[in-house]
Amino acid sequence: MGRAKIKKKDTFIDMTAMSDVTVLLLTFFMLTSTFLQPEPIQVNTPSSVSEVKVPENDVLNILVGNDGKIFIGTENKNNMNAMLQTIADKFGLSFNSAQLKNFSQESMVGAPISALGDYLSLEKEQMAEAIKTLGIPTDSIDGGMSEFQEWVKAAREANPDMTIAIKCDAKTPYKVVKTMMSELQDMNENRYRLITNLKQGEE
Repeated sequence: MGRAKIKKKDTFIDMTAMSDVTVLLLTFFMLTSTFLQPEPIQVNTPSSVSEVKVPENDVLNILVGNDGKIFIGTENKNNMNAMLQTIADKFGLSFNSAQLKNFSQESMVGAPISALGDYLSLEKEQMAEAIKTLGIPTDSIDGGMSEFQEWVKAAREANPDMTIAIKCDAKTPYKVVKTMMSELQDMNENRYRLITNLKQGEE
């Protein structure tokens, strides 16, 4: 006896609701994602076994290259602008609209105060090259605080709750790191995070 043939029917699935969910998720991630700002120099951090993560917001990033040059910045543009205003007021600096626009597009400060105006007057491509040769000095100013300390102080005034995160190259001279940490301690900045690569266990 032959088997009865079952007539196949087309199945229709309404994907409208799924499309709406996809659009909502995409919009959510676009609005809440934090885009990584380019760093002025490439830093190869040392490895460690620590898995403590640095907060994503309200962080004062201190970047130290393998040649000892120091850069400071934060992801919050309002805090960056407030830091610049504090430094400008203290050292009697003034900036035009073009210089302020260039500064607002920077992720980090890396020029000595005496050269800051000239640096911010450069074209964008020139700034990217020039900053690699500059760096914030740690030398004392007339027996007082160093420029590095002045920027850290300005950041604290902009946001007292900022976490300090230090990212050094594995080949950064120890003398530079020691000087930087000593200057932080002189300001009673005794708590900070060190950014490293997570060391992978040996198989």
